[in-house]
Amino acid sequence: MPRVICYLGGRKREGIKNFLSSGVKESELCKKWGMCQNADMKYPIELLRLIALFKKLPGVGSKTAERFAFQLLTWNEAETQMFAEQVAITKKRIKFCPTCGCMGESDAPCSFCDKTKRDTSCLCIISSAKDAFAIEETHIFKGLYHVINGLLSPIDGKTPEKIGIEALKKRIHDLQVKEIIIALDSTLEGDTTSLYLKEQLSLQGISVSRLALGLPMGSSLDFIDGGTLSRALLGRQLF
Repeated sequence: MPRVICYLGGRKREGIKNFLSSGVKESELCKKWGMCQNADMKYPIELLRLIALFKKLPGVGSKTAERFAFQLLTWNEAETQMFAEQVAITKKRIKFCPTCGCMGESDAPCSFCDKTKRDTSCLCIISSAKDAFAIEETHIFKGLYHVINGLLSPIDGKTPEKIGIEALKKRIHDLQVKEIIIALDSTLEGDTTSLYLKEQLSLQGISVSRLALGLPMGSSLDFIDGGTLSRALLGRQLF
């Protein structure tokens, strides 16, 4: 009888949790994922599970996931064990501050909330805990951070209530913040969220600003798209 090929293509992503569950027959996998049942070769089921897990990472497609999986097979046992343990330890020891939403060690106080070293009158709003580290590398901003739960997107169900606007307002009131810096992505969702935050916070008499948008450092006008150049012209400053 011909052997069953179970190759995960990039056409379907639904049902990954069912695919990872134990006890699934190969014929059922082939039927669910639209795979060929008349080929002579197949990937082992454990390898397919590993590929499916890698595909859950952002920007990783079928081919890249396969390369990752096959590369792991070339590692020695010590390296593989270290990799698995580090993934588990990182998930266990990294925490998100319940106050500001920034990332830190589970057994240490949040360094981003240290009022003795930071200016509590200035608050920077970001949409990802990762963004705080990028801003910190500039060594310019000395205020506090607040991570909102994503960007406004009604299609995805991201309403003001879902991204934590009320918690943000309460923290601003408690800290008596005088200046707000909006540091959100320059996308449709980011622009919408920034405009909404400006309208909501300006009513409280707080100074609201947003990170400048425009020409990258060291760039040439020949390679700048029209949208970026328009932003640069609208956001021009006295020189």
